Amino acid sequence: MAAPCFVIGVDGGTEGLRAGVFNAYDGTLLGTCSATYPTYFPAPSWAEQDPESWWTALGTAVRGALAAAKVPGESIAGFAADTTCCSVCCLDADGRPLRNALIWMDQRSSKEAAEVAATKDPAIKVNSGGRGPVSAEWMVCKSRWLKSNDPQSYHAARYICEYQDFFSMRLTGKMVASINCASVRWHYDCSTPDGYALSLLDKMDLQDLAGKWPKKVLALGEIVGGLTAEAAAHLGLVPGTPVAQGGADSFIGMIGLGVVEPGQMALLTGSSHLQLGMVSQALRGQGIFGTYDSAVIPGLHVVEGGQTSTGSIVHWLKRTLCGPDVTYDTLNAEAEEVPPGCDGLLALDHFQGNRTPHTDPLSRGCLVGLTLAHTRGHVYRALMESVVFGTRRILDNMAAAGARPTSINIAGGSTKSELWLQMHADVCNIPFVQTAENEAPMLGAAVLAAVAVGCHPDGIAAGAPGVG
Repeated sequence: MAAPCFVIGVDGGTEGLRAGVFNAYDGTLLGTCSATYPTYFPAPSWAEQDPESWWTALGTAVRGALAAAKVPGESIAGFAADTTCCSVCCLDADGRPLRNALIWMDQRSSKEAAEVAATKDPAIKVNSGGRGPVSAEWMVCKSRWLKSNDPQSYHAARYICEYQDFFSMRLTGKMVASINCASVRWHYDCSTPDGYALSLLDKMDLQDLAGKWPKKVLALGEIVGGLTAEAAAHLGLVPGTPVAQGGADSFIGMIGLGVVEPGQMALLTGSSHLQLGMVSQALRGQGIFGTYDSAVIPGLHVVEGGQTSTGSIVHWLKRTLCGPDVTYDTLNAEAEEVPPGCDGLLALDHFQGNRTPHTDPLSRGCLVGLTLAHTRGHVYRALMESVVFGTRRILDNMAAAGARPTSINIAGGSTKSELWLQMHADVCNIPFVQTAENEAPMLGAAVLAAVAVGCHPDGIAAGAPGVG
């Protein structure tokens, strides 16, 4: 029997960060801890976070997870984190933030996104097969906005990078990029000689941006480096502990859900929804993102759909229109009493724009058909229905392009509501499978750490649950 091996997996999400201590061989979660950080909305469609709050939360969560698991820091063999994507940072040469990060849901660069699409550069083949539109969430769009609207931060920045890369540098002192984040949000293409879309940068007058991006791009599970003494002290771990390359939260969640073979699909739910399918070859289609070559598993492609505001809109209802004593259980119970269709009340879930299939940052949510007979339960259910019909539309688009899963592995916040989970399955007319470990991104990060330290020598697919 192999000696015990423990790793830490971290899920850096939109509203906070979760850290877990895992058995590296079988993925058993031994202890976990969460820490939150604030999001700032300084203007409509803007969303910012302070990278220092991510770092503070990381220290709190990792130390709490170690205490919960009753595992000493010196027993941790490896570490990996997933993070939101594309949350863009401007850092100085020492990795200190020069301004708040423009997090993934920030839509302020809608004009720049249209300019990127208008270039017709070959790199935008991953945006509806080159037809566009391009999402304002993506790296080049946000970087162009920064150069035009905050030139002081842009020009002072030694690095313009991701939440993921900020962690890598703070943890190890090394500035590297993840092939996952770069492929899915930076128009990076590993099949080309340069990787980075230099011709696109040239057309967008961003020739200097390539010099601010990390020079080295690592595959998932590659070792970035060892923890510095400062980082180890912050986390309660040992200097030199290996840090494995992570990536975007939902894509790392594919690993945690065991979606590592062609024909499988994951639905990661939280503040947003992401529909991610594994396919054996490149495919393109209107209203879908991708496919991304080797973004998760070398040699395989990922097709993507997504909804920008899903869990965040039901949270909006609870936060703004309900008293502090109202729980989600209360709202679910009220929604269960409402018939499908909500007695004519319809909702649109575009509260923060639409990611796919329309890719419109200026689209807005709405409630249509309100009457004095409608209750809070009607409004809550209408919001839930709007999300699941948005998912159905995305799956129909993927099917038209050739990606037709036979079932979907689901994880995240929406699975805590049996009503909402069943609504997904009913409307999409496909079986939804809930895995034993609901913290899929955090488990996926733990798998990457375990691969990096040699616990799964056959690679990521072998280490993923239900496969190895």
